[in-house]
Amino acid sequence: MLRLSAIGDVCHAVSAVQAIQRAHPQAKITWVIGKVEAMLLADLPGVDFVVFDKKRGKAAFKDLRAHFKGTQFDVLLHMQVAFRSNVAALCIPAKVKIGFDSARSKELHSLVVNQRITRQTEPHVLEGFHHFAQAIGVESQRPTWKMPYTVEDEEQARSLLNGLERVFVISPAASKQERNWLPERYAALADYAAGQGFNVVLTGGPTELEASLSAAIVKHAQCNILNLVGKTGLKTLLCVLKEAKLVLAPDTGPAHMAVTVGTPVIGLYAHSNPKRTGPYLYQHYVVEVYHQNVLKQKGKPVSELPWGTRVKGADLMAQISVDDVTAMFDKVVQQEKL
Repeated sequence: MLRLSAIGDVCHAVSAVQAIQRAHPQAKITWVIGKVEAMLLADLPGVDFVVFDKKRGKAAFKDLRAHFKGTQFDVLLHMQVAFRSNVAALCIPAKVKIGFDSARSKELHSLVVNQRITRQTEPHVLEGFHHFAQAIGVESQRPTWKMPYTVEDEEQARSLLNGLERVFVISPAASKQERNWLPERYAALADYAAGQGFNVVLTGGPTELEASLSAAIVKHAQCNILNLVGKTGLKTLLCVLKEAKLVLAPDTGPAHMAVTVGTPVIGLYAHSNPKRTGPYLYQHYVVEVYHQNVLKQKGKPVSELPWGTRVKGADLMAQISVDDVTAMFDKVVQQEKL
C-alpha cells in the first residue's frame, strides 16, 4: 500500500490495515510511507515498511524503483492523490493498482491506477481508507487500532508526567499558523481545566512555531502547566496522549493519535470540514466555525459545494470563543465521566 503522509492520515490508515489483517491473516503487507510517519508506526505488527524520504528529491523515486526491482505485488492500495505519491506509484510494480474514485482523483491519480474504490457520499478521510479494504473483500466494520508502542515508551511518558493524574493535554499547534487558536484562549482553557481539578500538559514538536506558541500559553496562564513541547518522540507522545483524560487540539496529527488510543478529543476547526477531517470517534465534540465561513465566503451551504471545500483566512480561528470551548469541555467531562 502507498500512503506517505501525514500523521493524522496514517493513523486513519492503520485502522484499515488492521481490518485487512483480521480478514486476511496470511496477507503480506508492505507499506510505502514517509520518513516522519514511519517513526510513529515503526514495529506495527505484520507490516513491512519502505520509507520514502521526500527530502531526497528525485533520488527518492530512484531508491523506490531499485528497492522493488524483481518484485510483483498482487495489489497496490494507492491511498493518496498528491502528485508525489502518484509518481511513487509508478515505481511500485503491481498487477492491480486500486485508487480513489474519479470524484476524488487529482494530480494525475487516474493515470496510475487501473481500478477504483466506490464513490462515497460525504466520507470522512478514514472512511475513504476503509473503502480500500472493502475493495479487497473486507467487510465494513467500526475502526479499531492497536498502535505500536512498548512498555518502555509508556514508562517514559509516565516519567515525563511525573505522577500527574487527571491530565488534560493541550496540543495547540497545527502545521499552519492560521489553524491555531489564540494563545491567550488556550491559556484560559488551561486555567478553567485546572479549576476543575485537571493537571494541564502542553505537547508538541520541536519547531519554532510550536515552541513560541507554547511559551505564550504558559505566559498567559495563571495555573501551573507542564510544558512537554519538543521533549517527546512520536511514540512517547502517543503514550502521553494515552495517559490523558482529555485532549484539546486544532486540526493536527496528535488529535488523531489520541483517537487511536481511546482518549476523547475536543477539536477546534475553522478552515476544513470536521465531518471530513475531525477526530473520527469524537466528531460530536468538535467546536467549529467552518460551516458559517463556507456560507460567507462561497455564498452556498456545504451541501451545495464539492466535498472537502476549504475556506481561507488568517483570523478565522479567532471566531471560536472561550465560552464555546469551556461549554464543550463541561459536556465532555460529564458525558465521558472524567
